[in-house]
Amino acid sequence: MTPLVPFLAGLAALAAGLLVLRSFGPRYRVGRLLATTPRVTVAEALELGRRGRAPYVRVHGRIDSEAEFEGPAHEPLVLRLTRFQDARNGGWRTYELTREVVPFVVNEGLSSIAIDGDAVDTGLVVLPRVAAGAAVDAGDRGPAGVAPGTPVRVVVEQVTSVEHAIVLGVPVVDEGGQVRLSAGPDRPLVLTTLEPTEAMRVLAAGETRRPRIAAALLIAGVALIAVAAAWWVLLVLPGVAAAASPEPTRAPANDPRSSGQGPGLVGQPGLALLAVLAIAALSVALTLAYVRLSGPGRR
Repeated sequence: MTPLVPFLAGLAALAAGLLVLRSFGPRYRVGRLLATTPRVTVAEALELGRRGRAPYVRVHGRIDSEAEFEGPAHEPLVLRLTRFQDARNGGWRTYELTREVVPFVVNEGLSSIAIDGDAVDTGLVVLPRVAAGAAVDAGDRGPAGVAPGTPVRVVVEQVTSVEHAIVLGVPVVDEGGQVRLSAGPDRPLVLTTLEPTEAMRVLAAGETRRPRIAAALLIAGVALIAVAAAWWVLLVLPGVAAAASPEPTRAPANDPRSSGQGPGLVGQPGLALLAVLAIAALSVALTLAYVRLSGPGRR
């Protein structure tokens, strides 16, 4: 066996882990953006927008509006999305979307930046309110062309003007000369009123099995590639280097090779490989333990 075997196995594990993550659909991309987008202040976002060609950034602040509308529990709302969905191909398909939005901003200190509420869609990450039933129970709001017993649900996601928010987007200048955060050419406008860890749980829809599998595959892939690299450095590379010169050389007094044998190895490479494997196994165990402890319903 050669180092190529664990290397290819590591690449396969990484690819499988990414496929598991992509099975979450657009939610995976939103989670990745929440985890990697650089944070700037609202004042910096305003300055970037005025300069033009601003990057995709993240801001934190308190939501505010002068045109709130009242929610069912008398809360001051600035945005409410109501999705009517039916079960289709093992998932949920949105067949009707109702959007209610008023102009609102995010404040940080003395600075405020407007949010393009009309661009918020799959990037809205809040605690949803869900009512489920059958298509026959939905009446006129039910999907067309499905059996009466088809599962349907209504998902309500809303944002109030008394919450703090994390918003990801591109600062742009609108037609009125005002800088606002909106979706980028290839990235959605993301808005969440949750802490990042809680937002990740909502994006995973409370599921823990697939995130655990993905984490284990990714860690195993990195570990296998590390083993392949260590194998190459400790076992293959010294032999290649020793065979580079056709002229015989006189071995020094402290040469670890015995008489009449080829190039030897200094130290104990077997222990090094075992150490790499032990670190990989420990990383997998710690990751699975963390995911289990941070699952739904635990803090």
